[in-house]
Amino acid sequence: MSIITIGIIVGLIVIFILLMIGIFNKFVKNRNLVQDAWSNIDVALKRRYDLIPNLVETVKGYAAHEKDTLEKVIKARNAAMSVPSDDIAGQIKAENALQQTLRSIFALSESYPDLKANANFIDLQQKLNEIEENLERSRRYYNGSVRQNNTYGESFPGVIFAGLLNYKHFDFFETTGEERDNVKVDFS
Repeated sequence: MSIITIGIIVGLIVIFILLMIGIFNKFVKNRNLVQDAWSNIDVALKRRYDLIPNLVETVKGYAAHEKDTLEKVIKARNAAMSVPSDDIAGQIKAENALQQTLRSIFALSESYPDLKANANFIDLQQKLNEIEENLERSRRYYNGSVRQNNTYGESFPGVIFAGLLNYKHFDFFETTGEERDNVKVDFS
């Protein structure tokens, strides 16, 4: 082999190594963005978990015979809290279930005017609304990071090296079907 042939082979190897380093770094960057975005959601979820027992206790005083609804909320909260922090898909599923049970508490407030007017309940409801707004912003950021990660891992050249470089596909944090439905108002 001539020096030119060896130089071409070495040059191709160097280009390939640099390409692999760039692709690997992109996978790492995307994964870290998704994990950072999830940590923002995780903080908001922990705040919501801390708020729920206070909300349940406030409602309990006004709606003692709604024990089943309150137990479902606590059960859903505990289930969501018990999901390991590295199981993002499991946390998303648990959070959607918790969101559904929280709706039932606010539906109860419509049946109890005294509860609806209670200052503590109103304060807790406002705090929960702030947390939900923060969660929505964090969810959008997370889903954008997931989209970027998944697109890179599923398109060229990332798809070629995805298995070799431990690419991780992440699930979107989407709302459940009921959250997407329009609210029905009945004035009859």
